[in-house]
Amino acid sequence: MGKNIYIIRHCEAEGQSTKAQLTKTGFNQSYELADFLSNIPIGRVISSPFLRAKQTIRPFAENRNLKIVEDQRLSERLLSSKPLPDWLDKLETTFNDMDVKYEGGESSNEAMSRIVNVVEDISASHIKNTIIVTHGNLMSLLLHYYDPQFGFKQWKSISNPDVYLLSVSKEAFNLKHIWKCD
Repeated sequence: MGKNIYIIRHCEAEGQSTKAQLTKTGFNQSYELADFLSNIPIGRVISSPFLRAKQTIRPFAENRNLKIVEDQRLSERLLSSKPLPDWLDKLETTFNDMDVKYEGGESSNEAMSRIVNVVEDISASHIKNTIIVTHGNLMSLLLHYYDPQFGFKQWKSISNPDVYLLSVSKEAFNLKHIWKCD
C-alpha cells in the first residue's frame, strides 16, 4: 500500500526559539491550512515539538479529533551552537557540501538522516495518510533527498506555511508542491 506524507512547514512565527509562537498572521494561516487539508483523510499527525509547529497544525487536529504526536527528529536543524553573523552564507555552504559542520551544529547529512528516518517509519506503518509538521531548513533537506535539484535557492522560496505531498511505495515516489500562497 502506498503512503501519502503531507510535509508542512510551520506558519509565520515570532522567532526561532523552541517556544516562539505564531504571529497573528500565522494563527490565521493555521486556520487556512486546516481548511486546505479538510478533505484529506488523514490518519496521523506528527509534529516537531517546537511550539510554532504544534500551533500550525492544532486547528486541523482539533477539527479531526486527532492527537498531535511530537517527534524530536522533526525539530529544526541546529546550524551552530554559536551565533553566526554570516549564517546565511554558512547555510548556503551546507547545501554545497552536505558534510560541512559548524561548532555544536549538525551537518546537512546528519539532519537529513533524522527526517528521512521519520519518513521511513511512516512508510513502514499501516497508516495511509500522515501529516508531518517541521521547519524550513529540515524540510528542504528532506525535499533535497527526494529531489537532488532542491537546494539553497529553493530553500529560500519555501513559504510559511508551505505544503508538499510525498507519495511513496515500494517501487517509486512522487513529490509534489501543493500549497498555493496568496
